[in-house]
Amino acid sequence: MENILLILFALFLGYMLKRLNIMHKDGSIALNNFVLYVSYPAIVLLQTPKINFSFELMIPVLIAWSVMTLSAILILVLSKIFDFSKEVTGSLMLVAVLTNSSFLGIPLIETYMPDENFMPYLLVYDQLGTFLAFAIYGTFIVSIYTSKTKITFKLITVKVITFPPFLCLIIALFFVGVEFHPTITKVLEAFAITTVPVALVAAGLQMQLKLPKDDIKPFSVALIIKLIFAPIIALIVCKIFGWEGLASDVSILEASMAPMITAGAIAAMAGLAPRLSYAIIGYGILISFGTTYIVSLLL
Repeated sequence: MENILLILFALFLGYMLKRLNIMHKDGSIALNNFVLYVSYPAIVLLQTPKINFSFELMIPVLIAWSVMTLSAILILVLSKIFDFSKEVTGSLMLVAVLTNSSFLGIPLIETYMPDENFMPYLLVYDQLGTFLAFAIYGTFIVSIYTSKTKITFKLITVKVITFPPFLCLIIALFFVGVEFHPTITKVLEAFAITTVPVALVAAGLQMQLKLPKDDIKPFSVALIIKLIFAPIIALIVCKIFGWEGLASDVSILEASMAPMITAGAIAAMAGLAPRLSYAIIGYGILISFGTTYIVSLLL
């Protein structure tokens, strides 16, 4: 319950800071950068050395890519059926495919999971699933649907290896099984604990709750795919391969999370239906409290 209250309060705080003109919604860029360059890398450095590598650790990766691939295919089909514009389709290909596996995933899974050993599976789902997709697939989608950025192998490679959490992941892999000095651990913990509140205040600053009638159809398609279709696909994949336990439970919950905040920001900055993108992010976060809770009851 404490985590749910933290999420709601932080989102409300960010939203009110924007409404009262204390902080502009662009202030979220600075807060997101702090999380991406400082807070979340601290979590990666703290948790990665504790990972025990096994096939089970790859289950979240396989589920993440299966869910994202099938979601993208469904969006393309429905965009054709409903005759969505190129900009709207590009927006949905980002916000309805990429999940909020870390900023919302961490506090919500802490709430739903009695087992405290979920973090390695969450990190793998986020870094080798969501983030790699954001770096490679996201770059590709922006390039295709804006026709302004020429996609190259070099561009994607540089984007991946210079992303702070991923860079920290590579560094942390060299320390697997190593216990840090208590002072280093305390410093990392101090920064890691800022991840959730700072990221959620940033999300509140970006929340867009106004929705014109023209956006209702793509808005509905995006949230149905992201909050309902995605966890169902994850559940089916687990059933097909007989995967059970903590790895599969974390993966299914991760698949059910709200759309990735950064994906919405990138879609907006690229001119891919900005108003729609922010509305999907805002309402997606709020609605996901109910849908993720239902998913957690089914596990």
